[in-house]
Amino acid sequence: MVIRVLVADDQALVRGALAALLNLEPDIEVVAEVPDGDGVLDAVREHAVDVCLLDIQMARLDGIAATAQVRAAVPGCRVLIVTTFGRTGYLRRALEAGASGFVVKDTPAAQLADAIRRVHQGLRVVDQQLAAESLAEGSNPLSERERQVLAMARDGVAVAVIARQVHLSPGTVRNHLSSAIGKTGAANRIEAANTAAQRGWL
Repeated sequence: MVIRVLVADDQALVRGALAALLNLEPDIEVVAEVPDGDGVLDAVREHAVDVCLLDIQMARLDGIAATAQVRAAVPGCRVLIVTTFGRTGYLRRALEAGASGFVVKDTPAAQLADAIRRVHQGLRVVDQQLAAESLAEGSNPLSERERQVLAMARDGVAVAVIARQVHLSPGTVRNHLSSAIGKTGAANRIEAANTAAQRGWL
C-alpha cells in the first residue's frame, strides 16, 4: 500500500527537496505540498492524506496549531513534525497537539522515510537526543496566560496595550510577566521572552 503524504513548509526549496526525496521511495507518494499551516487541513481532505510532514514555523498557522486542527478533524491522518528547530518545548507542545513524531531536518532521507512508515503504522517516532533533553529539562513551567502575554511583550507591545487586547488589567498583566520572568530566571521581560522562545515554550 502506498502511503499518501503531505509536505508543509514555508520554504519552497525545502518543500520541493523533501517531496523529491520521498517520491523516490516505492511505498511513499507526496500527493500535496502547501506553503503554510492554513492550507493543511483542506489539502488533507482533498488528497486523502495518510501522513502530514509539517514544519513548525510557518505563516498564519504554525505547524503545532495545524497538527491540532488535523488531528481533531481527520483523526486517521498522522502528523510528523520535521523542523530545523529541535527544541524541547516544541517537542512537548507538538506531542500534546497530537503529533505522532518529531524529527529534525538534518535527518537522513532513509530515516525520514522509515519515520513516515512507522508513524503510519500508529507508532511514535521522536528524535532520541531531543527526547532525552526533554526528560532532563522537564515540562514547560509557563501557564497559557503567561505564554500569551510574554509572546506579546517579546514583540515590544506595551503593558497597557497587552491588557486591552487580552481583557485584563495592567496590574494583572504585570503579575503574569513577573511570574514568567521568575520562572525563566531572566532579568526582564524581553530576556524572559527570548529564553522561553529558545526553549520552545512560546
